Amino acid sequence: PKLIGGESEGGADVFEVKYFETKAFLAQSPQLYKQMALMTDMPRVFEVAPVFRSENSNTHRHMTEFVGLDIEMTFKDHYHEVIDVLDGLFNHIFVGLNKRYRPEIEAIRQQYPFEDLKWKYPCLRLTFAEATRLLRTKGPALLEKRMAAEQDTYKRGLLEKHLESVKVHAEEEDISTEDEKVLGALILEEYGEEFYIIDKFPKDVRPFYTMPDPQDPRWTNAYDIFLRGEEITSGAQRIHDPKLLAEKCTAMGVPVKDIQTYIDAFKYGAYPHAGAGIGLERVVMLFLALPNIRKSSLFPRDPKRLTP
Repeated sequence: PKLIGGESEGGADVFEVKYFETKAFLAQSPQLYKQMALMTDMPRVFEVAPVFRSENSNTHRHMTEFVGLDIEMTFKDHYHEVIDVLDGLFNHIFVGLNKRYRPEIEAIRQQYPFEDLKWKYPCLRLTFAEATRLLRTKGPALLEKRMAAEQDTYKRGLLEKHLESVKVHAEEEDISTEDEKVLGALILEEYGEEFYIIDKFPKDVRPFYTMPDPQDPRWTNAYDIFLRGEEITSGAQRIHDPKLLAEKCTAMGVPVKDIQTYIDAFKYGAYPHAGAGIGLERVVMLFLALPNIRKSSLFPRDPKRLTP
């Protein structure tokens, strides 16, 4: 459902709509419902449908409405089984696009020149700690090189400011959009790949339903997938213990009563499970190295565009 009674992921980035004598929200994600579907003995579920985000983000890669490919599945031994499926899914997508749509790709290349995506299967996987270590150790040299080549005073100032933050980037500190791009350049330089996965994100930057790392509470069983230095997919193992889930909700300020039916779905026994949400316009944009996500959407929606 796209009309829901509470926020999908917590926080305030939702569109509120009048719903008869009460209020509803446009779904940020099918997250809670795809998990509930798994509890009906469906081993795997997916959805291709609109996603709504009330984020006032006027950037090259954000839209307030986009097409989401969401998956969720149970696993037997380890949540990396789900990461393996995602890796295989993207490999299938990239191979299929290059094989079936070569004339269309070449037509786009004539107007927006780009180099073909460099990826391997299985793809490169790093932990968050390994990624931030790479950013701290190799990032400064890359940024200093860019500063030396930059003629614009304002842009050079931005690079200098980023350089200072990269030098002291903490191991558990979230990575910014600019950090992502630097990491992408470093990984391409070090490993020759533009498609990779970062696993084990810090607990403070993930939603309430994310399963903590059983070995180290600073981290979670959460992962992001990156393409050409930008995030295209966010996912994780979900908490399937109702008591722990309610505790996490309370700790993160999500009203338990608003999602009680979701928590109740796990009370009669639940399979361990994980999944991911994929923004398809962003995948298209980055696969084709387009400069703006609006070029991969027929009728883009952003904070300043509601028509046509």
